[in-house]
Amino acid sequence: MSGGPFNVLFLCTGNSARSILAESILRKDGAGRFNAFSAGSRPKGAVNPMALSVLREFGYPTEDLRSKPWEEFATPDAPVMDFVFTVCDQAAGEACPVWPGQPMTAHWGIEDPSHENRGEIWSRAAFTTAFRYLKNRISAFAALPIESLERSRLSVKVREIGQLDGASFRPSDVA
Repeated sequence: MSGGPFNVLFLCTGNSARSILAESILRKDGAGRFNAFSAGSRPKGAVNPMALSVLREFGYPTEDLRSKPWEEFATPDAPVMDFVFTVCDQAAGEACPVWPGQPMTAHWGIEDPSHENRGEIWSRAAFTTAFRYLKNRISAFAALPIESLERSRLSVKVREIGQLDGASFRPSDVA
């Protein structure tokens, strides 16, 4: 791949928690090298307040974060994506739009922290765990020598990142 900044889109069904966390993490940790975006197949229309709270707690940006449909990134005037990562198993199984430019794709699924319903302390713990899993993956991704790796090797690497701790689905899970 040629030099950046590289455009990265994180997809989830509701675009209210995991994809939002990932967008914010890459915005800060990959500033200058990456442009981060997020979207959903069926966006909830609002960002989960606990996602925003955890991002603020760890010093990550929350301004301009919004829940939006993935079709916004499949139009002719949208930024051309270099990478598209699904962060929920449901979005990974859906038929995505055709992305201009043939971006590299991978599945980085983790459990949905918004499903935690035992109370605020449990919810905060679930969102913090999701944040840490995504931060680890994004750190590994940002450390890749993207400009110098052949496309096939880079594809293997971004898929391997999706299998790091916290993966909600691993190929070995299928018997």
